Amino acid sequence: MNVLIVRPDGIGDVILSLPVASQLRNLVPGVRIGFLTSPIVAPILDRHPDVDYVRTIRWTDAPSILRAAFSDGVDAAVFLKPFRQLMWSAFLARVPLRVATGFRWYSPLANRRIYEHRSEFMKHESEYNVEMLKGLGLNPGPVNRPTLVLSSEERSAAAQYWTDLPNRRVVVHPGGRSARRWRAEHFRDLAAELAREGYGVVLTGSETERTEFERDTLSQRSLPPGIHNLMGRLSVRELMAVIADARVVVSGATGPAHLAAALGTATVSLFDPRRNNLPVRWKPLGTGVLLRPDVPTCEKCIGDVCPFWDCLDRLTVDHVTAAVGHVAKTPAALTILHI
Repeated sequence: MNVLIVRPDGIGDVILSLPVASQLRNLVPGVRIGFLTSPIVAPILDRHPDVDYVRTIRWTDAPSILRAAFSDGVDAAVFLKPFRQLMWSAFLARVPLRVATGFRWYSPLANRRIYEHRSEFMKHESEYNVEMLKGLGLNPGPVNRPTLVLSSEERSAAAQYWTDLPNRRVVVHPGGRSARRWRAEHFRDLAAELAREGYGVVLTGSETERTEFERDTLSQRSLPPGIHNLMGRLSVRELMAVIADARVVVSGATGPAHLAAALGTATVSLFDPRRNNLPVRWKPLGTGVLLRPDVPTCEKCIGDVCPFWDCLDRLTVDHVTAAVGHVAKTPAALTILHI
């Protein structure tokens, strides 16, 4: 059986989809498992023992290219998120089994439908994902922590990025797309404080995030010694290797937190109070501390008219520095703190 898992969105989304591949491997002898994802995210799946092949698409691709992604013997497509355009492509490609949620107006494009409202936030995203296997007549078990694989060469190459830095290594990732961000100047001041306390600090992020970070912070104050700014310089695989060589990763509710958890590195993650960012669904599945402002949960951010507009500012540099110190000394099961 050839099963294609469809999840062409963010890094964290794909990592939390990996338990689907792992359970398929255990439940279906001889299964061939593929992932359909984006070109940016695809490299994280390299060498994974439960992923046999990877196909990539862009949303700007022509319909014929999208249909082709479901060709070459795909027996089942499991849509972990119901992308209408891709479900239509699988329908036109005549994939025999098409599994998706049953609550969208275009759900009839799937012939195996799962009726479960993720918007109720009753489970973790990884649990919602493995439940989709019921559409293949399977009985999924408890979710294990997703893992990622690096070669020894990749791990060795990452050592160069920590040259001349102390061994207590911390990655600080100021960026992120899916959640509200802690202020850039807070991340800058955190990096400076950690360096002052004797940590080796590496800053990571995309080229766009680097431009924004430097515009917002480094025009005001330069980084002190003990910090390597790698923003915009690392491929996804290089970022993984740098994270794997760190003791703690500090970030918002974004992909690098899930990368760290899957690589066995502890996290200090900052979550905003929006309902669609609740830890019960989106927390990293690893060790560390999750910080969340102690304000009411909101349906969506309405800007500075909200009486709790300063929600993330309630998480101070001192709070995050203390969390890093605690996690660096005694990494344990993820703890959620409301501050």
